[in-house]
Amino acid sequence: METFVYMWQNAGYIASLTGQHLMLVCIAVGVAILIGVPLGILIVRYKWLATPVLSLTTIVLTIPSIALFGLMIPVFSLIGQGIGIVPAVTAVFLYSLLPIVRNTHIALSNLSGGLHEAGRGIGMTFWQRLFWVEIPIALPVIFGGVRTAVVMNIGVMAIAAVIGAGGLGLLLLHGISRSDPRLLITGAIMISILAIGMDFLLHRLQNIMTPRGIRQ
Repeated sequence: METFVYMWQNAGYIASLTGQHLMLVCIAVGVAILIGVPLGILIVRYKWLATPVLSLTTIVLTIPSIALFGLMIPVFSLIGQGIGIVPAVTAVFLYSLLPIVRNTHIALSNLSGGLHEAGRGIGMTFWQRLFWVEIPIALPVIFGGVRTAVVMNIGVMAIAAVIGAGGLGLLLLHGISRSDPRLLITGAIMISILAIGMDFLLHRLQNIMTPRGIRQ
């Protein structure tokens, strides 16, 4: 009960941390989409790149998050951004690459060969087949990678509070330092709600963007 009283009395502060947390995740995953989807397309076209690219992104994902955030500090200290938003967003961006690149690669690689032959038969170029035929069909799987990246990194971004990035991780950090279970429970609840809510919204957006014929 004390936790809910705390949440009610500090609703404005919690809302601001939630907005900040969501903004950081959206920036990181947004950049990962802009880089990861073209990279997935590239390794489909040039198959010899697939193994090294997927291996590298997998290795990054195996690094413990607290260690990766720590590694960002000396790197960005060279430009005076050792702590704060920049290293946090960069680390979460790196974590987001694997699900996006992998799902793009899987979705496009598993398309029927007949689609390619039909496209060539009517004179479509590679880029025309890609944008008009292949990506619309592959969109649900690609979107699945984006949803995975968002949900996973809402939790990862909470750890970024230790390097001064802010967000809902501050509630956890302060809860631990002050031995205050209200802050810990509030932080955990809000992070869970944010992850579930974003997954639901992205699922709805996926349905809207997927062509009707493919949905059926």
